[in-house]
Amino acid sequence: MKAEDMNQLQLVEREEIDDEEELFEAIDKLISQGINSGDVKKLQDAGIYTCNGLMMHTKKHLTGIKGLSEAKVDKICEAAEKIVNFGYMTGSDALIRRKAVIRITTGSQALDELLGGGVETSCITEAFGEFRSGKTQLAHTLCVSTQLPTNMNGGNGKVAYIDTEGTFRPDRIVPIAERFGMDPGAVLDNVKENCVITKTDWIRKSDHRIHSVSSSVYSLQVVDSVIALFRVDFTGRGELAERQQKLAQMLSRLTKIAEEFNVAVYMTNQVIADPGGGVFISDPKKPAGGHVLAHAATIRLMFRKGKGEQRVCKVFDAPNLPEAEAISFIYLTSLCFSSQVLISNPGESPVNMDCCFP
Repeated sequence: MKAEDMNQLQLVEREEIDDEEELFEAIDKLISQGINSGDVKKLQDAGIYTCNGLMMHTKKHLTGIKGLSEAKVDKICEAAEKIVNFGYMTGSDALIRRKAVIRITTGSQALDELLGGGVETSCITEAFGEFRSGKTQLAHTLCVSTQLPTNMNGGNGKVAYIDTEGTFRPDRIVPIAERFGMDPGAVLDNVKENCVITKTDWIRKSDHRIHSVSSSVYSLQVVDSVIALFRVDFTGRGELAERQQKLAQMLSRLTKIAEEFNVAVYMTNQVIADPGGGVFISDPKKPAGGHVLAHAATIRLMFRKGKGEQRVCKVFDAPNLPEAEAISFIYLTSLCFSSQVLISNPGESPVNMDCCFP
């Protein structure tokens, strides 16, 4: 498809989305429920921009905001409950709500089938593996495929990219965009990259990132990688407990972004050597971050190197996906990596599929 046609198609899709029901309720609607505009401004200054997000915070956190007493917090929460249905729902209602979930294509037919259609919104997808296993390359591909219209298995939105390792390469986006028939310049303009160098810097910028997501059409949040800064800022077993607590707080922010704004969160993770693996285990490595990170991620993908230029992606943990693998055979072309992927599900014969996995 030509770049001009693709850009026009995206604009048509965005106009249609504007007419649909809003996915979240802006915090300004509290004013219509009798809440003072000054108190609403205090919530916004604290990084709370929607009623949905307000209900995700504890009363202890809300009373810690300067100028908000317990009585005011109770009144604000009561008003928010009238706007947002945050209680129990039937399984049928939950199924209808799941229809709002968008699955963003990975650019690989076999990998999409492995994930049930692609990377899901409203949840965190973690990809862990050793260096040069394909985690960051998939992140770059998602930066492009997210901007495709929803009727082409895209997310029809912008991308927020948090780079903690200095591995974001805009020149890599160009050939991927051309492969999808999109204008590379327009694609790059819709990717907002933020390079953070310390954990404190990341936390300081997180509130601004939430504001950006709430005020614009974002469909994907990339974090590459989630554990790197925590492994640097906290050293030794003496600081392990504090590290895990800070990591849990940051993961909670990512979870709220995903659920509050129906955004897909794709984060990469490093691996560590497992001393307890023993000599009988061929690959004694496990994902970093421990149980805190394991429980925060909804879908966990394990990337590893295969023979030669093969890359293997395995569903390591997911609430609704079977354990399976996709193996890519990569060779370099003039624009991007083309690949033929083998997917194998338990109890089924392997199926060969042609696809592209940059």
